[in-house]
Amino acid sequence: MDLMSMVMGILAAQAGRVQMQAAALMMKSNDAAEKFAVQTLLGAPQQSFSSLANVGAGIGDNLNIAA
Repeated sequence: MDLMSMVMGILAAQAGRVQMQAAALMMKSNDAAEKFAVQTLLGAPQQSFSSLANVGAGIGDNLNIAA
C-alpha cells in the first residue's frame, strides 16, 4: 500500500466521522424540537381546562358538528 492510498483512507475516515457527528447533532436537535411540540400539545388541554373552570354547568358537554 503506497503512501497516497493511506492518506486517502485517513481523509475518508475523517470525513465519515464528521458526517456522523453532524447527523448525531441534527438528530439531537430534532428530538428536542419534537419533545417541545409534544409538551406544547399536551399542555394545551390543561391550560384550556383551567380557563373553563368558571363557566356554568353544561357548557362544552355536547357539540353538534353535523351542521
